[in-house]
This record gives sequence, structure tokens and C-alpha cells, in this order.
Amino acid sequence: MLGNLSITDLLFLIIVIVVSLTIHEMVHALVGFKLGDDTAAEQGRISLNPLAHIDPFMTVLLPIITLVAFGMPILAAKPVPFNPDRVKWEEFGGALIAIAGPLSNLVLAAVGVILSGFVVNGTLLDDFIVAFYSINIALFVFNLVPIPPLDGSRVLYAFAPDPLRRVMEQIEPYGLFIVFGLILAGFGSVISVWIDAVLNFLFTIF
Repeated sequence: MLGNLSITDLLFLIIVIVVSLTIHEMVHALVGFKLGDDTAAEQGRISLNPLAHIDPFMTVLLPIITLVAFGMPILAAKPVPFNPDRVKWEEFGGALIAIAGPLSNLVLAAVGVILSGFVVNGTLLDDFIVAFYSINIALFVFNLVPIPPLDGSRVLYAFAPDPLRRVMEQIEPYGLFIVFGLILAGFGSVISVWIDAVLNFLFTIF
């Protein structure tokens, strides 16, 4: 299926994914630092250098493959570490760190939608901007799925009762396999509906 994408398409995807994931992870680290935990900062994660965050397979190749195969990118960067004992507001602070990453993608998508209004349709720049806001919306929606280790699970964990927390802790090592299974079972169509809803919402506002 990768053959259906042109070299330009692949280049756009790689650039957008690397930039978007770098900002996503940096914001995780920055919010953690602002909430009192310097663990990520000490590891150089408050940085716009992609090398501080990017895993060659999980961040670059996997999302391209899954975007073509499933119509949406599945990807992961190096996890941003944080020490719960240092973070303000305990689990709620952890939830803020988690939600910060997806929200950064939503902001980037909004910027892309705004810029699209100033670009001639059908040009290479227009194609790039479409890829930019589309990928960022997908990252926003996908990362909010409440399955460990996705960011949405950390938000749910902050409000979940202890029995649910224990279940989430037990399934976390298998989280990505669970996500793949759900997509193969048709869950990707549900996420696509949410992606379209967010896209329509942004175009309605901007």
C-alpha cells in the first residue's frame, strides 16, 4: 500500500509527524516541569530537537504504515518520564501532563486550518497544510483513547476508582496490541468519525 503514496506524500508525512510529535512530547515535559517535576527536564526532554523524542520505528515508520493500512497513524515517541511524588496535585497533576500533549496537537491543527484559508488550493503548500492539520487532529483524537499507554488513559486514571486503576495497570504492557486489535475489529471507523467531527468543528470556528 505504501506504493500508493508519492515521494512527496511520504516526505510530508515524515516532516509533519516528526514536528508534531516533537512538540507533543516537549509540551508533556514542559508541563511536568511547571508542575514541579524536573525529571524530564534533566533528561533533555524540554527541547525542540527531534532526536530527544523520536524513535525511528515507532515514531516514523509505524505511523506511515498504519496510516496507509488503517487510514490513521498509530505511533509512539520515547515516553516522557515523570515522578508522581514530585508532581503537584498527584494524579490530577499527572492527568494535566498527559492531556497537554494532545492539546498541543489540537492547537497545531487549529493553526493549520487557519493557514489553509490563505493558501491556493491544489498547490504543494496546500497539500502540506492539509497533511499538517489532518495528522495533528488524528494525533489529538487517537491519544485521547483511554487505553494504556495512550494519554487518555492517564486522564481516566486520575478519576478512576481503585479497581479500574488496577485493571489499567495490568493491561498497560499490552496496550498497543489492544489498540491494534480494536482497529482491526473496526474501532478505527469510530475514531475516524471523531476526527471528522473535530475537523468540522475547527473549520466552523476558523
